[in-house]
Amino acid sequence: MNWGVPVFPGSNCDRDCAHVLSSLPGHRARLIWHGDTALGGVDAVVLPGGFSYGDYLRAGAMARLSPIMKAVGEFARAGGLVLGICNGFQILLEAGLLPGAMRPNRGLSFVCADVAVTVDNAATPFTRACKPGQVLRLPIAHAEGNYYADPVTLATLRANAQIVFRYCRPDGVADDAANPNGSVENIAGIRNAAGNVLGLMPHPERCAESVFGNQDGLLLFRSMAQAVADRAG
Repeated sequence: MNWGVPVFPGSNCDRDCAHVLSSLPGHRARLIWHGDTALGGVDAVVLPGGFSYGDYLRAGAMARLSPIMKAVGEFARAGGLVLGICNGFQILLEAGLLPGAMRPNRGLSFVCADVAVTVDNAATPFTRACKPGQVLRLPIAHAEGNYYADPVTLATLRANAQIVFRYCRPDGVADDAANPNGSVENIAGIRNAAGNVLGLMPHPERCAESVFGNQDGLLLFRSMAQAVADRAG
């Protein structure tokens, strides 16, 4: 399987993602420069975290204008799997590939910590290796992770099971005490209506190897790999 990892000026998790994806047996990850205009026949795309273009204007606002994002948009509209992690999630929102927007954390400070998230929807190409309601431990590192959507959009997200992850306590209860950034309804990750684009603020690539004592992040990448394999087969 071939993964594509776009690289923007200011990205700092691109090589982390490529390392983890390439470590999967039979998988290859290729770094794609933001100025390129084609993805080059990849099977899935992972937009990495970081601070693309220094997060000037708004996080992801400038990166969405990069030439490679036109190719990512075309890939997504054709049904290709696209995962946006942290800044990658912000870019997907700015590009209109996911609904809603990001605001600064309610504490107006950068938050770096391990958090618990519950899998609200395990029937997606990104979570099929998870169980419904399963609690994952994933790291976050962001200053603008306060997800917001208007009431009508939120109602649509709920009705279509587009809310995939919510911040929660270790016992799976999603209350305000477990919300690290003020995100509406504790939302940590959402998918598009078609189901092939997912954005989440936590970093699964940072907990995908045993050396870190936690491999919960691998569940997302293995889910995507199986979904691509099923489609090809």
